[in-house]
Amino acid sequence: MRTVDGLLDMLDTLFDSAADRWTAEGGGSDWWDRFYADRERGVPFFAAKPDENLVSYVDRGLIKPGRALDLGCGPGRNSLYLASAGFEVDAVDLSPAAIDWARQRADEAGARITFLSGNAFTLPELTGPYDLVYDSGCFHHLPPHRRISHLALLNRVLAPGGRFGLAAFTAEEASSRADVDFYRTPTLDGGLGYPPEALRAIFADFDEIELRRMRELPSDAPSFGVPFLWTALFAKP
Repeated sequence: MRTVDGLLDMLDTLFDSAADRWTAEGGGSDWWDRFYADRERGVPFFAAKPDENLVSYVDRGLIKPGRALDLGCGPGRNSLYLASAGFEVDAVDLSPAAIDWARQRADEAGARITFLSGNAFTLPELTGPYDLVYDSGCFHHLPPHRRISHLALLNRVLAPGGRFGLAAFTAEEASSRADVDFYRTPTLDGGLGYPPEALRAIFADFDEIELRRMRELPSDAPSFGVPFLWTALFAKP
């Protein structure tokens, strides 16, 4: 082993269950394709409406229209909102099935969004600079060593002064094992949960604007809100 990339690729192979697999080559998309195949499943975030915190950022002027990257976009609910709010949106997901669904939604809404399927950390099309990178549900499905790749992407594509928005599992909702335990028993337990101090430590190179729980909203609300997610907004110095 003589490179960081080689080490990260090797650690990827430890997580070899279908749901956990994440590799530089994009392995694991088959599991997510099956996940998105039944569009009528009662999955809360299948609803075509944006995160309540994202709407709040726009309403309060914490983020302003510009170039945006929706990281792990799923069926495109946040991408569609950002496009409607005046952003020029690129959206990426590991799952081709998710991207197909997102494209269909965008076509029905008449929204102009660039959708890409693949590994966001290696896709050459993601050159930036972006004024906003928004991650709702991607970060908490990464093994601990891939935080390095996530941070490298932010540092590479986010413009100086740009905003990074995050929605991620709380420690109560998902696995809160110590990082080293994920390598002793290599499974991601369906997702990693974080206490707020861990998110502040991981993104310590960014300026914190806001970190709070997502507000719970009824199913008929125009925005998506569940209390088991942290929401955070950071600024790149």
